[in-house]
Amino acid sequence: MKKWNVATVKAAKGVQKLGCCTAYDACFARLADEAGVPVVLVGDSLGMNTLGYATTLPVNMSDTLAAVGAVARSVKDAMVVGDMPFGSYQCGDDKAVENAVAILKAGADAVKLEGGASVCGLIRR
Repeated sequence: MKKWNVATVKAAKGVQKLGCCTAYDACFARLADEAGVPVVLVGDSLGMNTLGYATTLPVNMSDTLAAVGAVARSVKDAMVVGDMPFGSYQCGDDKAVENAVAILKAGADAVKLEGGASVCGLIRR
């Protein structure tokens, strides 16, 4: 299998069903990749599932970058999507872009953030 990326996921839209799995560490990322999961999300649910927080709110960029790096180093074929933690994109567009670039530099193939019309300008940027 070749490496999944934004283009291959877009090409599969309406043609085949795709799965997505969440992973926060090398072990689970490798298992998902070996199982053929095309998209692995490193989500901010890392806070509750790995770091022991009651919510996702305490997850910061350092936590995210460490998890994205571990996952990205462990997959061969899956597309890695890094979830921007709360506060990392509500801090102004310049800082948000800086944080998104840091997630990509950590090894993510794409970046995910949540919001509606209020984040459209940031996404375009």
